[in-house]
Amino acid sequence: MTDQTTNDYALGGLHHVQLAIPAGAEDLCRQFWGEVLGMTELEKPPVLAARGGCWFRGGGLEVHLGVEQEFSPARKAHPGILVRSLEGLARRLEECGHEVTWDDNFPGMHRFYAFDKLGNRLEFLEPKAA
Repeated sequence: MTDQTTNDYALGGLHHVQLAIPAGAEDLCRQFWGEVLGMTELEKPPVLAARGGCWFRGGGLEVHLGVEQEFSPARKAHPGILVRSLEGLARRLEECGHEVTWDDNFPGMHRFYAFDKLGNRLEFLEPKAA
């Protein structure tokens, strides 16, 4: 595959990742994304706040957690989140009661999987030293 250049548009990066949550689960999200991972909760615009859910930002990553009426956690689909000090994050998650499953099947990366408090799958990665 070759890179394609166009004058019509240019992709500029990822603004946010959205994960589904059930109605009323905002406090569980605040515990995981805010307290465990240390991200900062953002104030949602009033028109969007009325829908429920919550948003978090930290380390150049923004996560939007949106209410889905027929909620089912993402068990396969997941965000891949780059981390500095992956082992430190793994310890933090385990200390807070979240199981970490290491997987060395991604060349050039150390990585593990974990789940948020609602069962959404998350992948955390750190490039291996050269």
